[in-house]
Amino acid sequence: MDDMKKEHALLLGVDLHDGEDFAHSMQELYDLAKACQMEPTGQVTQNLKNLHPAFYMGKGKLSKVREYLEEGDIDVLIFDRSLSPAQFRNLQDFLGLPILDRTTLILEIFAVRAKTREAKLQVESARLQYVLPRLVGMHKALSRQGGGSGLANKGAGEKKLELDRRRIEKRLSELRKELDRIAGERTVQRKKRQASRIPRVALVGYTNAGKSTLMNRMLDKYTRDSSKKVLEKDMLFATLDTTVRRICTGPGEEFLLSDTVGFIHQLPAGLVKAFRSTLEEAKEADLLLHVLDYSDESFRKQREVTEETLKDLGAGDIPVIYVYNKSDRCMELNDLPVIRGNRIYLSAKEGVGISELVGMIQNTCKSI
Repeated sequence: MDDMKKEHALLLGVDLHDGEDFAHSMQELYDLAKACQMEPTGQVTQNLKNLHPAFYMGKGKLSKVREYLEEGDIDVLIFDRSLSPAQFRNLQDFLGLPILDRTTLILEIFAVRAKTREAKLQVESARLQYVLPRLVGMHKALSRQGGGSGLANKGAGEKKLELDRRRIEKRLSELRKELDRIAGERTVQRKKRQASRIPRVALVGYTNAGKSTLMNRMLDKYTRDSSKKVLEKDMLFATLDTTVRRICTGPGEEFLLSDTVGFIHQLPAGLVKAFRSTLEEAKEADLLLHVLDYSDESFRKQREVTEETLKDLGAGDIPVIYVYNKSDRCMELNDLPVIRGNRIYLSAKEGVGISELVGMIQNTCKSI
């Protein structure tokens, strides 16, 4: 898609000075908008002690935003935090443009990236659950490009909204049944792998940390079967579908390696819930490879976000090897890899440190 066709977006955020890295959060919002094929053309921020319960930002600041909109070429407004149903409705009425928040932005990216039937169903379920209570305020956002599962293309109106609600509730019921069926099949597959007694290793970490690249370098080294490789791209949420591959390093030396969806700050709860059966791969693993982008100055915060999400999933007590990827951007390549306890500094892209990491995996699995 070329720039001429991209929607121009204005980013809006409130700094509550609550310990969050606000500048990084806004940069991440910018990256999310770009990943959603939008063109962020500016941002408006405000310092507040508390979010405005009805309008998210102060009315004075929003009046200035409205003046800005009269002068600029803006198609959509994107807010840094999740908005309540009332905030969606009020902002829509006051500003008169399609409104997205961080959650709907992530959901849109997931909807575009989902490839397998399971991932598509999981994303649709999460989107509809989020949309349902916000239907009035989101009507214009859903219909801005004919999106929203065909739910908002004929204009607003109470009868139309009520019809949409019924259709969403019916669809959610269908999705729950289908996802429960698929979750059952996935459980059977996991039990078969457990019965094989082959160690199970799961790649986890922040989105775009390099999990898929790491899996592909292992496949390059130990299988040489290009058909087994997974999508590897420098973008947020390039991988949504869990992939399990057998890594055989010698006679009797093998383990199962699974790639999982990446985490992100303020990952929508509905997405975590919808992807729960997929994320069970991490929960059922014998060992986790927590991949971090060592070149990102926010890697410590990203580590906390991933660890908190894993804890919520019930995977907080599984043995971990911390893989500090992209270390060649901060250290001399010739000095890599560096191993310190259960940490290894390497470069998956350059294929440096793969053998040493596999050695750590094998030693750890033997001691479990």
